[in-house]
Amino acid sequence: MNTASTDQDRWDEHCERRELARLLPPPPHPVPSLDEVAARREFLLNEFDRSRPLVALTSRWRGLTLAAAVATAATLTAVTLTQGTGASANRTPPATAASVELLDRAARVAWSAPQPPAQDSQFTYLRTVTHAVALSEAADGPMRPTTTTADTEQWASVDGSRPGLTRRTGADQPLPSSTAGSAWASSSYRALAALPTEPDVLLGRIRAEAAHDRGPGSDSTTEPDQQTFVAIGDLLRSSVVPPRLSAALYRAAARIPGVVTVDDAVDAAGRHGVAVARVHDGERSEWIFDHRTMRLLGTRTVLLKDGPWGKAGDEMESAAVVAWGIVDAPGETAPLEASP
Repeated sequence: MNTASTDQDRWDEHCERRELARLLPPPPHPVPSLDEVAARREFLLNEFDRSRPLVALTSRWRGLTLAAAVATAATLTAVTLTQGTGASANRTPPATAASVELLDRAARVAWSAPQPPAQDSQFTYLRTVTHAVALSEAADGPMRPTTTTADTEQWASVDGSRPGLTRRTGADQPLPSSTAGSAWASSSYRALAALPTEPDVLLGRIRAEAAHDRGPGSDSTTEPDQQTFVAIGDLLRSSVVPPRLSAALYRAAARIPGVVTVDDAVDAAGRHGVAVARVHDGERSEWIFDHRTMRLLGTRTVLLKDGPWGKAGDEMESAAVVAWGIVDAPGETAPLEASP
């Protein structure tokens, strides 16, 4: 092989690349706005604050920590090899990389959203559209699924101390005050704002609440991870959640095993989006986000196999968050927009 010829070929290719780079326009590189830069900076600094205790470790303790980690990894490897494939086959895999990335994007959007000013004398406003399937007895005897649709507006006291109002398909019904019970159970805006925003701590609180709901007499057969995922989704779609807590809930959900993504999902208002989801007992629970803004549109549950409730691909229930905000009194409404 002629070395001189090879070198000449490489030089000719290099010259051609330079000439093409000169003639062609530069590749697009979107520049974020100043507001986006500030929001990302604040989010990043907050992440640094969370990890500060690890940075403060001395070299000696870092060495001991590393040694312990190596020993633990070796032990886990030995246990896995000893147990064989039978034990690991039943273990739910961690959330997929795509779902973690999607939830992280949603968390950054929620984190950078403005904190709405809320006085204790005010009310949260939430409007949702829901579809729900129920089994009803047909005239010829067999049970058949029927779908009901509801357009619901809800006004809840910011601090939970005053009665609110629920307006469902035009009919008004008083909403009791919600100061009793745990912060998670009351779901008032003020109580939710007091919840921890450290994802691991928050996830522990939610798991504890889910375990309490699954206690003796509950008749619940849902496994803990699924109940935790559903509980977070129910809260996000049925309450006005402070932006910082929304971000923490998304980041906590990324730690739940078995979370995946769905490329195209439709909420109860007919809006298409991308979803994170979790499968349990032949059903897939989805949280649907706007493709462009990454704001939560709604939730839905889809059947994965034929049964008395419908065929595979049918919706068991779906909800769309149509409007939300802080208002001065029941009956007042907020602008239409997707939820944070």
